Amino acid sequence: MFQTILDMIYPPRCPVCGEIVLPKKNKVCDPCRSKLQYIMEPRCKKCSKPIEQEEKEFCSDCEKKSFHFTKGYALWIYDETMRHSIAAFKYHSKREYADFYIEELLRIYGDKIRRFSPDAIVPVPLHRSKYRERGYNQAELLACGLGRGLSYPVLSDLLVRNKKTLPQKQLSDKERLRNLQEAFAYNEAVAERFNKELNKILLVDDIFTTGSTIEACTNVLMSKGVKDIWFITLCIGKGY
Repeated sequence: MFQTILDMIYPPRCPVCGEIVLPKKNKVCDPCRSKLQYIMEPRCKKCSKPIEQEEKEFCSDCEKKSFHFTKGYALWIYDETMRHSIAAFKYHSKREYADFYIEELLRIYGDKIRRFSPDAIVPVPLHRSKYRERGYNQAELLACGLGRGLSYPVLSDLLVRNKKTLPQKQLSDKERLRNLQEAFAYNEAVAERFNKELNKILLVDDIFTTGSTIEACTNVLMSKGVKDIWFITLCIGKGY
């Protein structure tokens, strides 16, 4: 009864166009679902970016850079459609959009994550000033949804963002790396309370562009003995 009343007052809206979704059991309207560019093969075997040539194993970025994470996956190309959707999710309090994102992550990558069997799922953290401003961390919403759906623990505070960095989208590749130096720290107290060896971690974020953020988090985790690090994101750029 409560949910029915809530749906009448705040009907579910499409995370792509923002209009009311009908039938309401759907989380996205059919015309908008057809706009979404799901990542298909051929894709980079390291970061999941789509590549043009099937005979190639890695995208141009992964060929040039020595990333330390093991592997990563993303759902969609970061095009104008998803740029608009994720901006609303992150900056305009559209937390409910996470329901659709999580449903798709579980549908497409749930089995792969189970085979990886991480010791914990860890969201990329926000600096406390940004957290206060937004009221939530979008990566944490996604990580908690994956944790519930797959029954893996989520350590939201294992990584801490202790340096307020410039927005990455304004910077070049080299500037992004410098911007993120010493931005993340490992929370020893959280690791001790978890009371289990952390060998395999699944990092969660919303967007993978140059890989600088995931790499910075990976380096901190590896310095603390984590051996196998995968990531999963909603969107990724093209690898060509």
